[in-house]
Amino acid sequence: MTNWKVILGIAKTHLLTKMKSTVTASLGVTFGIGAYITLVSFMTGLNGMLDDLVLNQTPHIHVYNEIEPSAEQPISLYEKFDGGLNVIHSIRPKQSQLKIHNALPILHYLKEQENVKGATPQLRSQIFYLSGSIELGGNLVGVDIMEEVRLSNIQEYIVEGSPEALRNTDNGILLGSGLAKKMSLGVGNRVQISTVKGTVFPLKIVGIYQSGIAEIDNVQSFANLKTVQKIQGEAENYVTDINIKLHDISEAVPMARQLERQFKIKATDINEANAQFETGTNIRNIITYAVSITLLIVAGFGIYNILNMLIYEKMKDIAILKATGFSGRDVQLIFMSQAMIIGVAGGIVGLIIGFFLSRIIDNIPFETEALPTISTFPVNYNPGYYVIGIIFALISTFIAGYLPSNKAKKIDPVHIIRGT
Repeated sequence: MTNWKVILGIAKTHLLTKMKSTVTASLGVTFGIGAYITLVSFMTGLNGMLDDLVLNQTPHIHVYNEIEPSAEQPISLYEKFDGGLNVIHSIRPKQSQLKIHNALPILHYLKEQENVKGATPQLRSQIFYLSGSIELGGNLVGVDIMEEVRLSNIQEYIVEGSPEALRNTDNGILLGSGLAKKMSLGVGNRVQISTVKGTVFPLKIVGIYQSGIAEIDNVQSFANLKTVQKIQGEAENYVTDINIKLHDISEAVPMARQLERQFKIKATDINEANAQFETGTNIRNIITYAVSITLLIVAGFGIYNILNMLIYEKMKDIAILKATGFSGRDVQLIFMSQAMIIGVAGGIVGLIIGFFLSRIIDNIPFETEALPTISTFPVNYNPGYYVIGIIFALISTFIAGYLPSNKAKKIDPVHIIRGT
């Protein structure tokens, strides 16, 4: 039967008598785990911020009516051309409108689905912004602003004013920050909106919207859906887009295909809309985890080297232990215990250091006009990373301790005492 009290006592004595080697091995684990926690917390936090910047502004499913060439051309009506090679030039799109046909019944159908969190109608209009002698092209999006607030984080990007101000003002507008800067306008000012037909409407600026994406902020603004329908001279059922949020994002792809078949409309799921961005995120995550794992492996090699040297230094002690009745397994357990003590102590201190370094990064000011909602560097305090860190510390020290301790187990004490 193994006497753990004696084995742990000997292991403790070995560690204390070789304090320099013990501290060096522990620091290897500590800095390896600390660097891993700091790096993975910061990089995943940064990736999360970039994901939120793009994905939170993207609906799970975007429904619209895409104008495209007709699938059936007039030549297909003539049987004598069947089976021949027909070359058609200057194909024109079929006559259609941008609006979604039967938009209100489709919205009603979507809101009744259990897996749909919400569906919001939109009306996108190409317009010109007029202020004094300045004329800028862009688009005005008619929305149900409070429903947008419920389903997205649009309120986080309203740097001046509020969603309620837009809801309560029939002729109000949330002006893009790039447009406001170019035209020197602010909350309370008025901006003229001109349609492509030349009709001009004055709107009151009730808020400034800043997404952090210059291509959007320089051209896009928001107004109430009924206001944009009035500007366009259209009825209340005139809707060009429907944005859908689901309870489970994984259902976006099959549901988008279902909606296309059922209503003969174009439905783009979030994966299709952000395919390139998703690829970049995956690459960044792979790099982050690759570097983090490398740090842990390097720390493991350091522990192995130190324990290996420790065994060579303790050859005579091993011989004495065996000569006094300790078995090879007991000797192995002594050195394995040393490795695990180093792993636990170094791992816990590493987690603490990693946490405090993450806190320091989290409090460093990060001020940029492009991201007004971000005040400090983003850090992800996912407890899973700390669990992975301590588990990896224990596994790496176990392996690093097992190999040299297995060698110590097989040492013949007679050869050591004789010096051969």
